[in-house]
Amino acid sequence: MNSLQLFLPCAAGVEGFLAGEVHGITGLTGNDLMTGRGGVMVRASWREAMLLNLHCRLAQRVLVQLSQTLYRSENDLYQAASEVAWEIWFTTKQTFKIEVTAQHSPLTSLNFAALKIKDAVADRFRAKRGERPDVNTQWPDVRIYAHLTTDHATLYIDTSGEPLFKRGWRADKGDAPLKETLAAAMLAASGWDAATPLYDPCCGSGTIAIEAAQIACGIAPGSLRRFGFEKLLPYQAHVWQGLLEQAQAAEHAPTAPIFGSDVAHRMVDFAERNAERAGVAGVIEFRGGDALQRMPPSELPGLMLLNPPYGERIAAAGVAGRGRDGFEPGALAAERRQDGQPEGHHRETAHTDDGGDFFMQLAAHWKKNYSGWTAWMLTPDLKLPSRMRLKETRRVPMWNGPIECRLFRFDMLKGSVRDKL
Repeated sequence: MNSLQLFLPCAAGVEGFLAGEVHGITGLTGNDLMTGRGGVMVRASWREAMLLNLHCRLAQRVLVQLSQTLYRSENDLYQAASEVAWEIWFTTKQTFKIEVTAQHSPLTSLNFAALKIKDAVADRFRAKRGERPDVNTQWPDVRIYAHLTTDHATLYIDTSGEPLFKRGWRADKGDAPLKETLAAAMLAASGWDAATPLYDPCCGSGTIAIEAAQIACGIAPGSLRRFGFEKLLPYQAHVWQGLLEQAQAAEHAPTAPIFGSDVAHRMVDFAERNAERAGVAGVIEFRGGDALQRMPPSELPGLMLLNPPYGERIAAAGVAGRGRDGFEPGALAAERRQDGQPEGHHRETAHTDDGGDFFMQLAAHWKKNYSGWTAWMLTPDLKLPSRMRLKETRRVPMWNGPIECRLFRFDMLKGSVRDKL
């Protein structure tokens, strides 16, 4: 287990940030760390696979690639799966599940493809052990992934279990919470240095602020949850316990002040309870308040990072700051149907209770009161900067659920709001 081929899927556009994160966690470079479409390929040890599960904020999963073969039919998939030594990974006492994703596959039924792979796994166990493991599609002990392209089939075994965006602290959430992995991607793209004050004026249930606070305190994102690798045969409890203890020893006092506010006091309550479970209750200052009225929470200029609501999600009294979920549209998008799919997206102008355009008023408020601050805003509206009468200094493509967005950067300088035409 000292040389495994790993694949870490992530959202489109995040691959470069994930490669940098993996390098920071493992020190791997060159051919041992390569960026691909929809994820990062890593040649690493079993210990490093556990380490990546514990520390990665941007990956959706950590998968071990077990085979890659040419195929033309379902029988080829059966043959490929029959040749994998599943018995070194799990036993007949454990349950398993097959999940298939595809890009331009010639096969007409992915369900039938999954059935053939399932049969191959079961038949191999029966031939090797005299009995076969059961299938559990709801809560399997082991997840096996197959990804099909036009002519190649790749088989993986999952080491993560639940997707990595499930950090283990979220119990209170709005209707469609921002995924933790997307919040982490926004933080990475903004270049936040974990020393500058950070403020989310539409914090919802607190995802961005909590991710930032954990970074500022050196808290590993996976320290509060269980992982799929704990049910696989290579797992050694004492090695994993050592990694957890090392992570705990690396935690420290916060290196930056973190702030969050939301017009919905119910969401502020959710955020405070989530922060407590995440171990950062004393690190973040949450308050209620309309984003159009909140003054800077810090004397020093800082960074604002927000995923504002849109369309009818602008409440009459201000902003009901709730995010939208995310997914990874790369090689493995198996999680896109899970938990909190984005609500219907609307591109119409958002109005406040006085009939004005919310985003134009927000820009004016920032220009007047947030001089020296940098604001990063994730939005699906590519024309939002012109509607805000602000000139963005950067735009980063990013996916928020199935919606293509841009993360715009605005530098709040005197005169940064254009005169109305």
